[in-house]
Order: sequence, then structure tokens, then C-alpha cells
Amino acid sequence: MARHVVVVGAGLAGLSAASHLRGAGWRVTVVEKADVSGGRAGTVQVGGFVADSGPTVLTMPEYLDEAFGAVGERLADWLTLDRVDPAYHARFADGSRIAVHADAEAMEAEVRNVCGAREAAGYRELRRWLGELYSTQREHFIGANFDSPFDLVRPELVKLARLGGFGRLESRLRRFIRDERLIRVFSFQALYAGVPPQHALAAYGVIAYMDTIAGVYYPRGGMHAVPQALSKAAEKHGAEFRYGATVTRLEWRGSSVRAVHTAEERIECDAVVLACELPDAYRLLGKSPRRLGGHRWSPSAVVLHAATDRTWDIGHHNILFGGAWRGTFDEIVHKGQLMSDPSLLVTHAQNGLHYVLAPCPNLRTGPIDWRRVGPRYRDELVRTLEARGLDGFGAAVRDEVLVTPLDWGNAAGTPFGLAHTFAQTGPFRPRNVVRGVENVALAGAGTTPGVGVPPVLISGRLAAQRINAVR
Repeated sequence: MARHVVVVGAGLAGLSAASHLRGAGWRVTVVEKADVSGGRAGTVQVGGFVADSGPTVLTMPEYLDEAFGAVGERLADWLTLDRVDPAYHARFADGSRIAVHADAEAMEAEVRNVCGAREAAGYRELRRWLGELYSTQREHFIGANFDSPFDLVRPELVKLARLGGFGRLESRLRRFIRDERLIRVFSFQALYAGVPPQHALAAYGVIAYMDTIAGVYYPRGGMHAVPQALSKAAEKHGAEFRYGATVTRLEWRGSSVRAVHTAEERIECDAVVLACELPDAYRLLGKSPRRLGGHRWSPSAVVLHAATDRTWDIGHHNILFGGAWRGTFDEIVHKGQLMSDPSLLVTHAQNGLHYVLAPCPNLRTGPIDWRRVGPRYRDELVRTLEARGLDGFGAAVRDEVLVTPLDWGNAAGTPFGLAHTFAQTGPFRPRNVVRGVENVALAGAGTTPGVGVPPVLISGRLAAQRINAVR
């Protein structure tokens, strides 16, 4: 009989791990406390709409195809992905706009038209650098397990250093482009990694590569269709799912886990993947993080889901930049304050349904009384939207759901997990194996390689590799 692995958590990381392990011949049981799979890629009801509650677009679909391929399936047979072009519509405080295209010629023409010929030439060089940065990191840094910092010592490390990957992202961008609007377009993604662009490692330019060069996609049926398809594909090939089941404890024999307990049953196993929140994983293991100073968490976000009776001339994905830039990051990352001049992400995936995201301090950085402040901040966001071109937005809202850091249910009240500081990157990030535990691997945004849909899919594969190694 095949050896049995229990995967705790049916988010994208857990589903990726389950697929790779089932493909490797393990008997797989996935235990999920919610009633459906998805984790952060969930849904929220807004009036008569079902809206994405987490990520709103998909990048690097090849990693998703890899997870389907582990059980002999093809992504194209389970999901239809529509290319989002332009990937972003960037609007600036001076009234100018830049449509961000993945296609090289289209984007170069846009840059030339808005910013001039010199910036267009710089964009060509920037595009080449981002592509080289990604190809250098893909297999040996993003897609690799680390056991110590010495694992970094490989030829690709020299190449990454030569590319300037260990410098600052914003400084490196200025070697190619000078227009402040373009600097923002190619650096704002660092905030999703939990670091202000001016402080982020240049290596995290790979996020801009994923967004602005590799392309952005939207699955028909919404992002929640992705975990639904992954779970059904795994189930088709023999994986079992237990929904509405919360893991209460792990049963040990020496340094190995031999059973997973829920309130309803005891599930014997030969190995475990903990694809839950990092603090929950440590709690189940009865361990504490080795980092003496504790972990640093990414900023959080306020999200307004609004169903309206009218629409505006906006694309699927829109960045409404404020006039301020550097100071706003200092406010949310260091001062624990709301942005005084916010930059907002506005997603319009369906007619009449809008997703408005405003970065904000996490619960540890900012002691904000969200029950009191939340409704007032919602009104401020509406006024900001109206001032930036979505006139009459407030009067058009018919149903809404406001999400604040209190509602995410994650560590420090942030959906973005651990910040990607240098001390929490690569081999310095919490490892996906824990010292003194023989048959458990971790997966998800809190461990290797990090935050975002592609990284958590990779984390599931890396966790599966760890489990395969303990056979």
C-alpha cells in the first residue's frame, strides 16, 4: 500500500503539494478547516455578485500547469485563462496615464508616447535586465530548497550579483529610466512583498517581470476557480479531501508525526505537509521560530468590495497613484499610520463590481481601532476615488463589503505574510523543514520561496520534494 501523507490546508500551496505528492505515488488526504478549498484565494458575497476576496489576477500560469501536470492533467482542460491587456492602467496625480503592456513593441510605443524617446530606449534595456534577472533566479533561487546560506554559493550567485540583484530596486531602475511615473510602474510591486520599493532588493524586480513582461491572466469564473480546479483534478486522481475539519493536534512517535487529529477523527500517516499559516504550523509542531527578534510582517490592506449601478472608463486592473510616494511607505511600514495620500489598486473584473485595495499598516505596526476607523476610512477612499476620475462612485454603490486588517484572519492581520527583507529572503526565510522533526514539511507564503500566487504554488512543489526525500 502507498505511504500516506496528510496535507493540512487546501489553499494554493496545499493543493500544489497534494498534486505533486499524489503524482509521486503517495496516498494523499487534505484536511481543510473551511467548507471549500482556496485559502486566501477565496470569495466574498457582494449583493448578487460573487467576488474574489484575495488575488485578482494570475501571473506565470506555467507554475499552475506544472501542478496539474503532476497528476497527468493539463491546465487548459480545467481552466480558461484570458489575457489581461493592458496588464495595468496607471493613472497619476498630474492626470497622465500609462497603459502597461506585456508586449515589448506595444509597451515601448506607450513609453515613447507618454514619456519620450529617451525613456523608450531605457525601457528596452530595463526589459532585457528584468528578463535576465528572472532567468538567473528561476531555478536556483526561487525554485530551490535551501538548507543553509552556503547553498547560495553557486555560479548563479555571481551572475545575480553582477546584475545588481543585491542592490536597491529603485536605484537599479534609475539606471535605465528616469521618469518618476515609470519608476512607480516598475517598483510598486515590491510593496506586495512587504518592502518599500526604495528599500527592496533589486532581485525582487522579478515581480515586475511577472506582472509587466510575462503577462497577466484572469481565469473565467474568477480566481477562486483556480483552487476549485486544482482540488477536483487531485480528487480525480485519488486524493481525499476532508472539509470543515480543523486539525487540533499532531500525534508523535519520537521525532516523527504518526497521526493527525481533528475533532472528528484520528488520521494515521507517514508524513505531513503543514500548508497553514506559519504561526499555526509552529503551534501544531510545539516549536518556536529560531529567529530571536521575531518575524517582520508585511503591511496589510483595506479592501472595499463595491457593487455599483454604473461603470467608469477603467480597465481590469488599475493603479491610481497619489502625488506622494516615498512618504506614504514610511507611514504604513514604520509609523503605523494610514497613507495621507494613498495609491490605490482598483480591479474591475465584472460589470458593476469593483475591488478597491489600499495598503495600510498591519496590526502589529499600527494600533488602529479598525472598528471605529474602518467606516470613516471607507468614506475617505470613496472621496479619493471620486477625486481621481470615478465621479459619483459613492452614490452609485448599491451593496458593499469592507475588509480591514481585523478581518483577514492571518498573522498580524496581513494577507501578504512575512515581509521579504534580506533577513527573510532565500535561505534566511523560515525553512520548509523544522529542526528535530523528521517527516513534516511546511508550505505557503510564510516559507520558501515567499508571497504571491506563483511562489506559493512553487512552495507546494518544494514541500513535496522534502517529503519525497524522507521516504
